[in-house]
Amino acid sequence: MNSINNVANSTAATSDSSHTSDAYSKKSYGHQLEITPHNEWTQAFWDQLLPAKNRVSQHPLFRDLAAGHLSVACFKHALLNFYPLVAHFPSYMAMSLAKATAFQLPGVTEARNWLIQNIKVEERHLYWYQDWAMDFGITVDELDHVCPPAAMNAVNHYLWSVAYRSSLAETIAATNLAIEWATGDWTIQVYKGIEAYAKHPDIQMSSRTVAWLRAHAHYDDLHPYEAMELIKRLCNHDVVMQQKALQAAQQGLAYYELALDECYKIQKQSLTEF
Repeated sequence: MNSINNVANSTAATSDSSHTSDAYSKKSYGHQLEITPHNEWTQAFWDQLLPAKNRVSQHPLFRDLAAGHLSVACFKHALLNFYPLVAHFPSYMAMSLAKATAFQLPGVTEARNWLIQNIKVEERHLYWYQDWAMDFGITVDELDHVCPPAAMNAVNHYLWSVAYRSSLAETIAATNLAIEWATGDWTIQVYKGIEAYAKHPDIQMSSRTVAWLRAHAHYDDLHPYEAMELIKRLCNHDVVMQQKALQAAQQGLAYYELALDECYKIQKQSLTEF
């Protein structure tokens, strides 16, 4: 509870102290999303997601990677087969944007503005991820033609499904809350251990290699907190929609964990060979 309330207080303090014309312009046009403290149902929503989020962010694959113990074969397998999740993320957000049309309803205008601002950010992250993969010896052609194992591809199919079939709140919950929250957490660990791979002959480490990790680990990545704020505004007086959004986030995390379990089999195989 303290984390999101601290974010809310920090955001409010920044807003209060800024008197520049740029800040005024953002405020007057309604593009600045204020993160507010949890109420009773959003706190319960957040708390129910924590165990699933932690199973992803603390997965053995990420622990081994942070410690420099993940085999290069497993590392490259992960980079290659998680690429569709990264590459399609702007598309999921665009599908959310297409649903944000009932501007008379609470939260819809804020969701539209937020999605418009952040789709371009995700495009930049995609190019940084490509740089990371290329420095590990994976070509862009390989990335563009990858067909992940079924268990790793299931998360992509689920996110496409929820983005196509479900409500705006459910889509934001499954993508910008669930996936980005867990990803932001594990990148902090992995960023600290990535240098362990610098001496490998098949890897070329540079500032480009870590740009994607650095963006998620070092910058104030508010996306999950902002996503929770949007879900709060969209669902605040609709108990049924609150439950559907929670289930969408839980499913997103479950499929993320399934993909990691499948990917980690490569690491287990490498260990049994010695």
